[in-house]
Amino acid sequence: MAPTDIDRISELLKSAKTIAVVGLTDCPIRPSYGVSHYMQSQGYRIIPVNPNITKSLGEKAYPSLLDVPDRIDIVNVFRRSEAVPEVIEQAIQIKAPAIWTQEGVVHHQAAQKARQAGIFVIMDKCILKEHIRRQ
Repeated sequence: MAPTDIDRISELLKSAKTIAVVGLTDCPIRPSYGVSHYMQSQGYRIIPVNPNITKSLGEKAYPSLLDVPDRIDIVNVFRRSEAVPEVIEQAIQIKAPAIWTQEGVVHHQAAQKARQAGIFVIMDKCILKEHIRRQ
C-alpha cells in the first residue's frame, strides 16, 4: 500500500463517525461482532446491515445499504468476496465515501468500479488492526 493510502486511512479513521457493517451478526463469537464492538467502543456509530437480524450491538439492523436512512462514512464488508460486487453497487448508489473489506475479502473488479465512482477503497485489511496501529 502506498504511503498516501496509509495517510488516507489515518484521515478516514479520524474523520469517520458512522460505519455500516455489511454482514454484521448478533452472535458475539463471530469476528464481525468483535471487530464492530471494538469500533463502537472507540466512539464510532455502528449500523448493522444484515437481512437476517433485527438488531446488533444495540443498533437497529437494516436489510441492505439502500435501507439505511443515515449518512454512512465507511461501509465495512464482512461478506465473502463474491458478495462484494452487490455491496459496491449499493455503496455507489448511496454515495458512500469509503468501502473497507476485511482480511481475505478481495474483489479487484468491484473495487475498480468503486474507485471509478470516486469511492476510497481499502481492501483485505482489518479495520480494528488498522485503528489500533494508529493509536
